Amino acid sequence: MASNYDVVIVGGGIAGLSLASALAGKCSVALVEAEQSLAFHTSSRSARQLIPSYGPPVVQELTVRTLELMKARDAELPEPVLSPRSFMLVGEEEIVRAESSGNMHAITHAEALRLCPVLKPESFSAAGLDTGSFACNAPLLLEDHRRRAEAGGVDIITGARVHSAQRLGTGWQLGAGMEGFQSAVVVNAAGAWADELAVISGVEKLGLQPFRRTAAIVDVEQPLSPDTPMVAAADDTFYFRPDGGQVLISPSETVPSRAEDAKPYPGDIDKLIDKLNSLTTLGIRSVDRSWTGLRTEAADGVPVVGFDAEARGFFWLAGQGGYGFQTSSAIAELAAALILGELSGQPASPPAGTEQSLESRTAEELAAVRWSIRR
Repeated sequence: MASNYDVVIVGGGIAGLSLASALAGKCSVALVEAEQSLAFHTSSRSARQLIPSYGPPVVQELTVRTLELMKARDAELPEPVLSPRSFMLVGEEEIVRAESSGNMHAITHAEALRLCPVLKPESFSAAGLDTGSFACNAPLLLEDHRRRAEAGGVDIITGARVHSAQRLGTGWQLGAGMEGFQSAVVVNAAGAWADELAVISGVEKLGLQPFRRTAAIVDVEQPLSPDTPMVAAADDTFYFRPDGGQVLISPSETVPSRAEDAKPYPGDIDKLIDKLNSLTTLGIRSVDRSWTGLRTEAADGVPVVGFDAEARGFFWLAGQGGYGFQTSSAIAELAAALILGELSGQPASPPAGTEQSLESRTAEELAAVRWSIRR
């Protein structure tokens, strides 16, 4: 016999968990995750950096709002999720200037070397700095979302891959693992599997594309100071940051992939080590561990948030790309506002007054962009 809920969220990564936390106590919610543990895939493989100057304009606004919400939440936690860590872009002057936006400002070559002494002076000619960037304790944030969700009555079911979904009458019926669910709203927060869930549900897929992004924790001869910024190449060929006494590095690749539990390709990290050892004095000695995550994007690079225009009660919460953590709280705020206003029905356009009732201009603007998913 199927269990009844107002909302069933499919996907237990940062998108699904943050929405479950936002909806907790306001309606009946189940979150179903295919894996045996939450945040198993991309959400456990984050760079753990929130960068207000990173991404298209709407993503930057979402990041600013997310930081506001996280700072308010940190005031309630014994250990903060956020800690200041600047973000520095380096490269040729023309590329740095083209990539700089939002909160980033130009700094001198000498200042860049002072902030990150391991950079070889000849390896770059210009730099930009975002001092509003923060390190994010991703495991702590995910656990806080889980705790708040369960405290608010959300049922979290793991090891339950959705194998069937159909619209019946005014709601949806789902089969996931050995469980059955009925709900008014199904939220597609399935990450790289979002289009696959749409097909299972009889909903037209959106052409969301997963991309690979590899990273590694390495041992170095010259450890970085804890206050060293996260450093990224303006041409998207690498980034690195301190990680305790070690260093996190990434080739920053964007390689199309199928939805899978991605693993590093042989040689990718070795090539990156050679590159970084030529551009810096880090002296990378060995790899402690490495991993690959999938960043799933819509064609326009903007997160997909809103009810499907054709499939009543099917809510898209997908396509966050590499911005999942840094937009998560703001997107959850928006998604919760839309869903709570739509439990008894879904009009063809936003209900009167919705835009004005949302707390942030970011939410209003994203709602305008993504209300009609099929444009």
